[in-house]
Amino acid sequence: MNPSEILTKTENYVRQKLEGEGTGHDWWHIHRVRNMALKIGKEENADLFVVELAALLHDIADHKFHDGDEDIGPATARNWLENLNVDEKAINHVTHIIRDASFKGAEVDTPMKTIEGKVVQDADRLDALGAIGIARAFAYGGHKGRELHNPDIPPKKHDSFDQYKKSTGPTLNHFYEKLFLLKDRMNTDYGLKLAEERHQFMEEFVNRFLLEWDGKE
Repeated sequence: MNPSEILTKTENYVRQKLEGEGTGHDWWHIHRVRNMALKIGKEENADLFVVELAALLHDIADHKFHDGDEDIGPATARNWLENLNVDEKAINHVTHIIRDASFKGAEVDTPMKTIEGKVVQDADRLDALGAIGIARAFAYGGHKGRELHNPDIPPKKHDSFDQYKKSTGPTLNHFYEKLFLLKDRMNTDYGLKLAEERHQFMEEFVNRFLLEWDGKE
């Protein structure tokens, strides 16, 4: 099976599995991340086959929806790619990207070992920023039954992935616990440029939110 056929089958598989999902981790999230990863990957002269496969499969079984299981995503991706007879080296590369790409806490480093991993991580993080990032944060918070904001519950700087996964704070805390931290963790110049613009928009949104919350607008 040639690379084009593998990518087409993988796109169809992911779309069928995630289409209509309502927490912001749906097919259209994958679609945006894939397109952004390819754009950054071209700038970085990355292996676009690995980049596209990893972007397509990065949320195929997210730990957030599988009781915090960090292994199910890479394992699901590996099973799919082995069934398509993808080269073992490419499978290992893709599954390592999937395992390492996600944010794991404010005090937890998540370095990527390859340019392909850095590209996919940047693309995924960009989709957590800006207007879409705001929308996704509140969609997920609503799904989890979280308050919009509670001034009596301060944000926390999680120093382990387990702490981060167990967080149940209000959605606005998520901006301080993760989203506002992403800009300074971008790997590529192109990703950083976009992140700076989206970060500024989020800051303006949160400032406005707090003004309205306090009736000061």
